[in-house]
Amino acid sequence: MRTKAKPSTAIARSDAQSIFVREVNLVEDIIGEMSFTEMFLLQLIGTRPTPAQVRILDTVLVTLMEHGITPSVIATRLIYHSAPDALQAAVAAGLLGVGTTFIGTMEGCAALLEEILAAPEGMEARARAIAERQHAARRPVHGFGHPHHKPDDPRSPKMLAVAEREGVPGRHIAALRMLSVQVDAVYGRHLTINATGATAALLGEIGIPQKVMRGVAVVSRSAGLVGHILEESRNPSGAYIWETVDESIPYAPDASTQDTKKA
Repeated sequence: MRTKAKPSTAIARSDAQSIFVREVNLVEDIIGEMSFTEMFLLQLIGTRPTPAQVRILDTVLVTLMEHGITPSVIATRLIYHSAPDALQAAVAAGLLGVGTTFIGTMEGCAALLEEILAAPEGMEARARAIAERQHAARRPVHGFGHPHHKPDDPRSPKMLAVAEREGVPGRHIAALRMLSVQVDAVYGRHLTINATGATAALLGEIGIPQKVMRGVAVVSRSAGLVGHILEESRNPSGAYIWETVDESIPYAPDASTQDTKKA
């Protein structure tokens, strides 16, 4: 006997003549009428998006799509070199890099922003406490710092400006800026708001839940990786990357292994 309630879905339904997504007719009202970004938002939030929501999500998708020869791109190019008949495997390999160090850190930042916004003692006090907590634990503050863009990530101010121009409530952006002030004060140096920090604020402003924000990066980066695969097929670099790494990392006997053999 089943003990759990029968599950249901509110995303899509179909019959022999029609398909509905979130109760919007796919053929009559979506195909040729909605952009991919509009459809993506309809899928996520369950209602037709506003023009501001579309523009802001577009801003995020465009920003996160490309950043050169990153670890995810290297993984994709190497797997494509190994299995050029399986494009999807190469894309999947690159997407495995959307994590808590690269690309996917907007989730961690969004959690901090939600903590600041919910704090009964006020935004400034909680932002200060978060900065002190992360600094004392020697943990990164997700959404801050960048290995290449110094002193500031040039993408972030533009992203925030787009959202403010669209008239968003601004609570998540205010929390991000407050956290930035406190991070600089506690760490004793300027740490830029990076693109994933700005992404966390923008997606929060348009109602994208924190737990699926990394999925936005997955969608965006997928398109970028397909572009790299096309270039790889025309101008291969996978073998060169492999040979470069092989030549650059020397063999060095493990001292602990040698000690074990002597014993």
